[in-house]
Amino acid sequence: MSSVDVLSALYAGRTGLATRSLDEVLPPAFELAGREELAVALGPLPAELPPLSAALGPFEGRMARMAAHLCAPLQGALGAALQRYGAVRVGIVVASSTAGLLATEHAHATRAATGELPPAYRFERTHAFHALVDVLRALTGARGPGYVVSTACSSGNKVFGSAQRLLRSGVVDAVLVGGIDTLCHTTVRGFHSLGILSRSACRPFARDRDGTSIGEGGALLLIERAAEARVALCGVGEGSDAHHMTQPAPDGSGASRAMLAALNDAGLSAGEIDHINAHGTGTPLNDVAESRAIDQVFGRSVPVAATKAATGHVLGAAAALEAVFAIAAIERGQLPPTLHSEPRDPAVALRIETTPIAHRSRHVLSNAFAFGGSNACVIFGASQ
Repeated sequence: MSSVDVLSALYAGRTGLATRSLDEVLPPAFELAGREELAVALGPLPAELPPLSAALGPFEGRMARMAAHLCAPLQGALGAALQRYGAVRVGIVVASSTAGLLATEHAHATRAATGELPPAYRFERTHAFHALVDVLRALTGARGPGYVVSTACSSGNKVFGSAQRLLRSGVVDAVLVGGIDTLCHTTVRGFHSLGILSRSACRPFARDRDGTSIGEGGALLLIERAAEARVALCGVGEGSDAHHMTQPAPDGSGASRAMLAALNDAGLSAGEIDHINAHGTGTPLNDVAESRAIDQVFGRSVPVAATKAATGHVLGAAAALEAVFAIAAIERGQLPPTLHSEPRDPAVALRIETTPIAHRSRHVLSNAFAFGGSNACVIFGASQ
């Protein structure tokens, strides 16, 4: 799907989530005694992506195919940036929590069945995090600093902080940022073991919410030092409260500090934020903690949207995808709906819009909060 297709579905209130057997979505990867057949709401890509070109054949896999698909619409802007600044002045900073883990799961299953790894499998090309940078360099021609950020669910916002530091330090003039994550057994079964997956599409901030839903996908964006873009990266706030291995600080203190740091970096007051894209996972603990944090910093009048009920939680790539949604809200002058959020949890005292509404947003803040209290918030603003 293109960004236009995804945005059209989002604003039309359509979800890509449905209850499916994991073994139907992904080939079985583990032959373990008593392995549970798992049926939960998942958001796989709706269509197969085409194979890579012969030149990229050694990287063949779902991760690399997604990278190629996401790069294609940016080729014109990337080519102009390379010509303007030079290849060594264009960096790459991307997020992922799985990298090529799906390929390794398939390789493990093949070895268990045949005693040999698949002939084409090479860990350093099909699984390793740096392979994602290698693929993007081959696709774009960028030769500046390149690395992957992997801090679980905050990764897709932290790439903006990394890119911002590279630009401010003068190391580069442009950075390709974003995130890519694929569905795999290890991730889905790992979240299931924590008891936080819903059998139906997740319901952010709803009274009867019972867990999140895992999706796959990603987004790539180009940030330039002197670009004449309609939307600018205004500020990034990061923090680590280390409250618990998986649970957020219940009073929202870690999240609120990250939001305040983003406001400070952008030189904005809380009253200048017109719309918040919430992390909104649909888990009982996260949604209450986040709502308390938003209330502490912004009060209850700023409109809030939570889009994971449409896309699922795309883990390390979630915030990169939601950055696109935040930018779209500015460009369209319209807020995306929050699906499945009613009846509302009485502990959530926020203004949550359930249908698309016209709303002029000059500044949008987007939240991403991860395991271990790794928090990151990004502010985008209209340039004119």
